[in-house]
Amino acid sequence: MMTTTVAAPVTAAPVTKAKVRRGWTQHGLLFVAPFLIVYAVFLIWPTLLGLQMSFSSVNIAGGNDRFVGFDNYAEAFSDPRMWRSLWNTLVFTVLSTIPLVFLGLVFALLVHNLRFMQWLWRLSFFGPFLLPSAVVSLLWLQMIYPPDFGLLNGTLGTDILWLGDPSVAMWSVVLTTVWWTVGFNFLLYLAALQSIPQHLYEAAAIDGATAWDKLRSITLPLLRRTTALIVVLQLVASLKVFDQIYLMTGGGPEDSTRPIIEYAYDVGFTGYRIGYASAVSYILFVLIVIVSLAQLRLFRKREEVTS
Repeated sequence: MMTTTVAAPVTAAPVTKAKVRRGWTQHGLLFVAPFLIVYAVFLIWPTLLGLQMSFSSVNIAGGNDRFVGFDNYAEAFSDPRMWRSLWNTLVFTVLSTIPLVFLGLVFALLVHNLRFMQWLWRLSFFGPFLLPSAVVSLLWLQMIYPPDFGLLNGTLGTDILWLGDPSVAMWSVVLTTVWWTVGFNFLLYLAALQSIPQHLYEAAAIDGATAWDKLRSITLPLLRRTTALIVVLQLVASLKVFDQIYLMTGGGPEDSTRPIIEYAYDVGFTGYRIGYASAVSYILFVLIVIVSLAQLRLFRKREEVTS
């Protein structure tokens, strides 16, 4: 008599959370690998290479490339031209950041409350931000600021040397920068305003709140995170100013507008001292990191106090 045997069912190994997490990690790394490679090659490696150069006497004109330790940094901190350019950068940052944040908020509030042709106002405020720096600089240099036939002097009836007077040149560059870049802050504020729930305003209106009460008690508190982001981004962008100043004034007159990045460019590619220029650049880098962290910490403390 033949007997048949029934094979026991094969049970699959239980899938644990660790295996699922490991699988997601492996697939995630495959997806982000192209970006990580590009990021490492074009950002991390140049950053580390520049840091190495800041401790050497490397010169693009040739010569002995040797390790000099902190000599480049010591020379930079004792260089009055570096301090002058750093001061110009800080002045530009203060003069440009305040109106860029304030006007961005004001324009966003105006457009958000308009009931007609919002697309036109959005395009009007954001349009200049899409222009390249060379186009903006050439426009203001050739049409707005010329002392003889410029639009600004013709409108005001003056003959001011907007880019040739050391006492006015920085203000002129700031005015151009505000006109050019305020649209970015405007767009961020406008997006944040559109995300505020409408029922908050309706409830406040039922309680008899005025427009000022709504702005002070609802709008501005709910825009605090957006304001913190905009302030940090604007500070970093202003500290890195280079394009419009280099194209409009070249750092003049009398070095009254030369920022620290232009000074690093001059000593690196005109004076051929790449090591010293790298040291100056990393001084600016540390300053940007300190300012950004301090600003974020300040806003976080304000949120903890108000919450």
